[in-house]
Amino acid sequence: MAEQKTVLTPIPGVFYRKPAPDKDVYVKEGAAVKAGDVIALVEVMKNFYEIKAETEGILAQFFVEDEALLDAGQEIAVIIEQ
Repeated sequence: MAEQKTVLTPIPGVFYRKPAPDKDVYVKEGAAVKAGDVIALVEVMKNFYEIKAETEGILAQFFVEDEALLDAGQEIAVIIEQ
């Protein structure tokens, strides 16, 4: 049975699914990811921090919308491990 791994943000800030406004998202829901793949960014005071997948699997769902405000420790996505 596949395990689910919830991705949490370690810091508060603004959530971004793209590296820049004119770029594509890092990863789409339903796409495969490997450990270390960047899946999103969090901006804090004009500094950007990468959120990386901690496991290999399928990124099943994002729980927050692009440009949403995040609290530290908030769930942002779920990965189904393979």
